Amino acid sequence: MSLPDRLASLIMDHSRIVIAVMLVLTLALGSGAGMVEQSSSFDAFQSDNDAVEAQNYITNNFVPPGEKNVSRVQVIVRNESGNVLSKESLVSSLEYQQALLDNETVNATLDQQQPALGVSNLVAITAISQERAAQLQTRAGGLSDALNQTAGLQQQYAQLNASYQQGEINESTYQAQSAEIEQSLVAVRADATANLSAEQAAQFNASAGSVRNLTAQQIALQAQYDRGEISESAYQTQSAELDSQLQQAYQQGTRGVFAEQFAALQSQESQPSLDAQLQQLESMNESEVDAVVAGTLDPDNGQGMAYQLLSTQYDPDNPTTADARMMILRQEIATGNVQTGSASDVLIDSQLAMQDVADAQMVEGDYIVFGFGLISDEITRSMNDSLAIVGPLAMLFVLLALIVAYRDLLDIALGFVGIIAVLLWTFGFMGWAGITFNMIFIAVPVLLIGLSVDYAIHVFMRHREQRQDRSADAGDGVRSAMRVALGGVGATLVWVTATTAIGFLSNLVSPMGPIRDFGIVSSVGILSALVIFGVLVPAVKVELDEFLEARGFDRKKRAFGTGGGRLGQLLSTGETLARKAPLAVIAIALVVSVAGGAAATQVDTSFQQEDFIAGDPPDWMDSLPGPLEPGEYNAKDHMDYVYDNFVVENSQGEVLIRGDVTSSETLHRMDNASAQAAEMDTTVILSNDQADVQSPLTVMQSTANSNETFNATLTAADTDGDGIPEQNVEQVYDALYRTAPSEAALVINRTGADAGEYEYQALRMSISVKGGASTGAITEDVRGVAAVIDDDGASETRTAVATGTPIVNEVGQSELLDTVLQSLLVTLVTVFGFLALVYRFQYGSATLGIVTLLPVALSVSWILGTMYLLGMSFNVLTGMITSLTIGMGVAYSIHLSERYNIELDRQDNAWEAMRVSLTGTGGALLGSAATTVGGFGVLVFAIMPPLQQFGIITGMTIIYAFVASVVVLPSLLVVWTRYIGPAEALDASSDDSPTATPHADE
Repeated sequence: MSLPDRLASLIMDHSRIVIAVMLVLTLALGSGAGMVEQSSSFDAFQSDNDAVEAQNYITNNFVPPGEKNVSRVQVIVRNESGNVLSKESLVSSLEYQQALLDNETVNATLDQQQPALGVSNLVAITAISQERAAQLQTRAGGLSDALNQTAGLQQQYAQLNASYQQGEINESTYQAQSAEIEQSLVAVRADATANLSAEQAAQFNASAGSVRNLTAQQIALQAQYDRGEISESAYQTQSAELDSQLQQAYQQGTRGVFAEQFAALQSQESQPSLDAQLQQLESMNESEVDAVVAGTLDPDNGQGMAYQLLSTQYDPDNPTTADARMMILRQEIATGNVQTGSASDVLIDSQLAMQDVADAQMVEGDYIVFGFGLISDEITRSMNDSLAIVGPLAMLFVLLALIVAYRDLLDIALGFVGIIAVLLWTFGFMGWAGITFNMIFIAVPVLLIGLSVDYAIHVFMRHREQRQDRSADAGDGVRSAMRVALGGVGATLVWVTATTAIGFLSNLVSPMGPIRDFGIVSSVGILSALVIFGVLVPAVKVELDEFLEARGFDRKKRAFGTGGGRLGQLLSTGETLARKAPLAVIAIALVVSVAGGAAATQVDTSFQQEDFIAGDPPDWMDSLPGPLEPGEYNAKDHMDYVYDNFVVENSQGEVLIRGDVTSSETLHRMDNASAQAAEMDTTVILSNDQADVQSPLTVMQSTANSNETFNATLTAADTDGDGIPEQNVEQVYDALYRTAPSEAALVINRTGADAGEYEYQALRMSISVKGGASTGAITEDVRGVAAVIDDDGASETRTAVATGTPIVNEVGQSELLDTVLQSLLVTLVTVFGFLALVYRFQYGSATLGIVTLLPVALSVSWILGTMYLLGMSFNVLTGMITSLTIGMGVAYSIHLSERYNIELDRQDNAWEAMRVSLTGTGGALLGSAATTVGGFGVLVFAIMPPLQQFGIITGMTIIYAFVASVVVLPSLLVVWTRYIGPAEALDASSDDSPTATPHADE
């Protein structure tokens, strides 16, 4: 007795013990299902490589002070038929920001220092600054008038002294006029300092004293010159010196008095409140607002930040008109920086509330809230909606298929119980193993449902065949038939399980953790299906069948496809073709495979989170029952609009520079790299015709333009006037951090803040790239920029690594393609080795393993060609299709090859053996293929696009594998039988069968 027969006997002889043990195992494993956690994050798919490491370094280290836990949300203001730069639109945006502050859910997450920044804020702040600057200028002008009066009174004093010295006036007159002048001076100072603080008054009085003193010296110098006491050159030198000192005294006594106020106008640390901004714009008329908008957006003298908040379609020639702009909301989150697609519940709720506020407030135009919290929410909801729709539909289809195949209520019920047990085992394993359920795992339940039904059909159909065979009626009937059925089909199921598991486990070569987890979980699920439908379900079935037959119920049922008729004739097509023209069938299959292989080279690869963002569901889904009706999905449309029209953080190429970052050569190389980046086809050109490139050099220049102190530091270090420091680079970095710490921290990373001794570690260059550009083109361009800085890797003093979301995605695409190829190779080699070993051991012919595998290997090129024709690309789900085709498809070939070899011993000739195999096992294969295709087919109703594609392409995979098994494999088996197997079986058929005809190879 063979090992499968002994195991089958053990199960049948101790069926009740087997049932009890299996139920305990189901409870134990199934208890872990509640521990499975869910994630919609795309970060887990990123592997360890230079681009990812550099991106993580940038994320963790280039963070402005106090912004370690800050997330940014883009709010797009769009009005295609209006003007988003009008006073009404700008005011409504400030009102929207005020409404957000009034909303408890949103306000609890907002950064309290600077919750929002948009064009409306910049315009309002500019208007306030201009108004305050005008007021300060007026006050400074008043002080200047006072100093002029002081100088004039001092001149009168000098004339009075001269008159007194010349005896033109007497003592009493001199004293009276002198007192009058002094009183005037006191009155001038009193009037000038009336509204000044004590410190400001003291500074003005000191300056006024200097003006009096310097004016007196000028008068005395002029008198000396007039008397000929000094030469012309001496007079000019001393006069120029006095003029310079007098100018400084005026500066100190006018703008110098309000130095802090003027500095505050330039500082970003002390911005007007939102209330003040709103009041300012409301107090202005339309033309005044337009004037400020034009000044703010002036390409030469305006605020560069404003162009990053405008649509790239903005026309500077019409400076006060635009159809779209963006505001940025800053949120404080619990820990860390928000990564793409992964957000906390608090962040999700707050961003949903932001959109609710925009919808509830009757604002002008359309407000689009675009944040990672909303994207994460839609991905999670699409996962849940997909499960809610696909799960019931898969079960419904399986039910209909089982009704057709089984035509027996008890067998149908057993099939469903087995499916539930398999799912419990699989998800219980995930819980105990700590494997997170993410978007690609939605395919697992559908996969296991299809495979479970496959196993059930083969076991049940073989059992029915044995019960119809009178030779199987010995003993207790039900139990002996199941014993024979399990002994016959059990080994085949084990081989099928092994090859299918090999196909999924080949994904362990992938560098992406979720794909490896998918392979492990799927393999565990497949093994669970084998145990459940090879042990538990047969044991339960024989107990129930015996119980019912003992009470007069007939439990004998006809196996699907064995009753003759059109189905039997259809399933015999492969035998007919193999009898008449086996080589022609093989040749046609090879030609189709070559064509499919050629098309396969044109299949693209895609690795980006956008693949998993659902579009708007079809209208018919709105009529689904409440629990099944999907929600609204807008993120994809919003993302496409934002990426096509705005500069966003996730659409940037980055260059991380480490090593000797304080050398002038590094900065000069960065300047050359910036020039190259500005010329790239993939770089975003802002509305001011400037490439959007950020680096330490651009921050230095913008800071120098607005701060005189830093400008002096940079100018002193820039010895050749090219705007790049040639010396004292570290001191320039220090000054930049003191002057603009937030801006500096975004492009220069330094450590040692706690100790007060700073060490500069890295520099960052950011290049905004076009949303429609391919990741391949972006990666090539940004890597070219990085090569300018590090001599294409030859530099020993610095390294420059290209990174950023597009580059990380491109690297992911490359790794995904490697996974496709490597997993296919691993699957082919391993399955071939396994089948060769099994068939060599059981039938003495390893070549039978090649014959069994070949049809499925050919179907791989068919499915890849189909992907090309349908315009599908490899993604994290469809990328597993090659190994899945081998792993799942070979099951059909194994069943037929195994049955054919068994029937060769039972039947009189090979043709009868082939006919019985095709109508018997072929019927089971058709039933299992139909249920598997239907199970995967329902994925087309999923909300997530990759699941739809995966459902279509996997369904086609099963169809191709079935067709290859029942059409191509019979011809291959005939050729194998003729040249390697028992050729006499074919010769016997020629004599016995009237329809036998000579073959082309005879």
